[in-house]
Amino acid sequence: MSHDSTAAPEAATRKLSGRRRKEIVAVLLFSGGPIFESSIPLSVFGIDRQDAGVPRYRLLVCGGEDGPLRTTGGLELSAPHGLEAISRAGTVVVPAWRSITSPPPDDALDALRRAHEEGARIVGLCTGAFVLAAAGLLDSRPATTHWMYAPTLAKRYPSVHVDPRELFVDDGDVLTSAGTAAGIDLCLHIVRTDHGNEAAGALARRLVVPPRRSGGQERYLDRSLPEEIGADPLAEVVAWALEHLHEQFDVETLAARAYMSRRTFDRRFRSLTGSAPLQWLITQRVLQAQRLLETSDYSVDEVAGRCGFRSPVALRGHFRRQLGSSPAAYRAAYRARRPQGERPQDTEAAQGGPGSGMPGQGHPGQQGQPPASLHPEHPVPLQSRRTAAASAVGSSPAMSASASAGSDNGREAYVPSRASLPGQRSAT
Repeated sequence: MSHDSTAAPEAATRKLSGRRRKEIVAVLLFSGGPIFESSIPLSVFGIDRQDAGVPRYRLLVCGGEDGPLRTTGGLELSAPHGLEAISRAGTVVVPAWRSITSPPPDDALDALRRAHEEGARIVGLCTGAFVLAAAGLLDSRPATTHWMYAPTLAKRYPSVHVDPRELFVDDGDVLTSAGTAAGIDLCLHIVRTDHGNEAAGALARRLVVPPRRSGGQERYLDRSLPEEIGADPLAEVVAWALEHLHEQFDVETLAARAYMSRRTFDRRFRSLTGSAPLQWLITQRVLQAQRLLETSDYSVDEVAGRCGFRSPVALRGHFRRQLGSSPAAYRAAYRARRPQGERPQDTEAAQGGPGSGMPGQGHPGQQGQPPASLHPEHPVPLQSRRTAAASAVGSSPAMSASASAGSDNGREAYVPSRASLPGQRSAT
């Protein structure tokens, strides 16, 4: 699952049965679904663009429940087809589900299971992954969803291998995407899989979007978390870790503070957050480094020490793997976009430094793209240590790491496979 293949070998050999046709795409709509995500597959697969070199699909819009279907802004939609039309589709797309806390209709789940059994390709956009998971189609499979809901998906469906890093995951006959615009990325990937790069490129030009977006969801990750984690005993351990990021400690230390074995701690932490504790710890250290690079004049060597890295080399490696930029380049790009005359606030209280208990905020950190903290919709919240700790657990962008954030003994190396094209993971 480390390169952009068109399908898993097992899925490639599957054949459609009965009346199903490869060129027919069924989009399953429900009441309460957001209109943006719902419109993505309708626009990609429902408009004839053969004049631009895009092969034509045949679109069937199906209601997953009795209509009319109410959507964003109080609009009412009337689907021309019901669930029975799914029996003709070679691809079935489920846009964002209306609520991650409510179960999808049984009839719709049965139709999805039957479609998959008969060889159809099943696609979940954004929280549509929850519908696929409820149908059992993601069991023991990799999947993604909007970063904000990834911990909930991982907790509710522990057999699903949730990866909150990716823009989309292609596991052959079952595909999932991250939030909102990532649905466009996945739909373009489907066109590329079916008809090649030229057709996908022509469609991207018509949609005025890049054919392939680089990067995953890391740059958009907030510190959000399902509310129930805030009362968990692990929140105290997280609070301690955030207050002591300037010290060198590892996951064994956190497990000891939780009075758990390392194995139990890992399992408990992952079940709550969908993230391994080591990757969370490394992420927090990198986020701390971002804050210091933005708000202080410390050298990179000093930043490394204040974030608990044993050496500047370790900081640079983790920083580049997570953000695609060196610490020095990140600082230069950040400062180049700041208003003239604005000076760094060289105090630990202002920068969320050691002992402040202030969690960081992830930023893109790539040249040519402003950090998320400069966006008016992404202010850094003022939180209590307890609230900050609960929120911080949900920040779980995974990254390749050659050594532990707190030790260089190599015991805690975390090296997940990555896609050859960042943000796009496919089955091999």
